[in-house]
Amino acid sequence: MKFEYLEKKEQGKFITRYDLHYRTEDDKEKTYEIISRNPDLKDFGDIHNKKPDAVVLIMHDMSGEKILINKEFRMAPGAWVYNFPAGLIDPGEVPEESARRELKEETGLDLIAIDDWIGESYSAVGFSNEKNVCCVGRADGSFAKSSSTLEEIEPGWYTKEQVRELLKTQPFAARTQAYCYLWSRQ
Repeated sequence: MKFEYLEKKEQGKFITRYDLHYRTEDDKEKTYEIISRNPDLKDFGDIHNKKPDAVVLIMHDMSGEKILINKEFRMAPGAWVYNFPAGLIDPGEVPEESARRELKEETGLDLIAIDDWIGESYSAVGFSNEKNVCCVGRADGSFAKSSSTLEEIEPGWYTKEQVRELLKTQPFAARTQAYCYLWSRQ
């Protein structure tokens, strides 16, 4: 493929849509639509996101026997979906600060320990350059209603058996589904 130029199509509050114009190996003109958290992409080098936009929280209870999953109403599919707590990294924050803040905001729980960080990944590689990092750890406390009126979230602790049943019948975000499948089979 040979990149030619990008064109900013629409500016939203949180994302911007762009068309990437390129030529295929056999010299055919093509356009690829993407969205980005960056409202100022100018050329091909800019689409290579250099830092994470968001954190994803993979939290276990203190015993390690349960995993934290949010049941969230998501507007894009118009349905309740099982997903790990996650959120954008605010300007000036480092990922650990964002992880603590997002966990508290979405679930009411406290981040007790960070056991690992899984390196950067793309949220939706088919149409976005948004990157996230996954914080793996342990959380504790009492559930509280989300502090955001923009989100409908029902957090819960789930055992491996419960997760296996949910995976058979309920819609999941892809990264949550993959991790939960592997975790629940151990």
